[in-house]
Amino acid sequence: MAIRESSADERPVTRGWAGCLAVVGGFLTGAVVWVLGAAPGVRGGFEGERDLSLLYVELPLLLFGMPALALAAWALAAGVLRVREGLAALMMVGVLALAAWAGAEWLDVRTAPFTRGGPW
Repeated sequence: MAIRESSADERPVTRGWAGCLAVVGGFLTGAVVWVLGAAPGVRGGFEGERDLSLLYVELPLLLFGMPALALAAWALAAGVLRVREGLAALMMVGVLALAAWAGAEWLDVRTAPFTRGGPW
């Protein structure tokens, strides 16, 4: 059995998979936030009024923005800061949780006229 020296160019295989999982997690987070937050505006929650801009503005923003944000957080933590993978994953989950909260709050403001009958 020969002992192989590791070079600085070799990366663990888990980093590539973890980046893919970050993108999938970001996509799923964006989809869930949009489905839960935009439902009253798309369905027509108050007097049947609908806001279809939720489909062509917020949906792509959440579906493509969340994975990009998750991948950026993962790349920053694992690549630039060179922290351990567990800490990088924790940082990515924290960033996704904060972005999900911000997205839910934004959609709550956008769909307020459909759920409360007015902007007040």
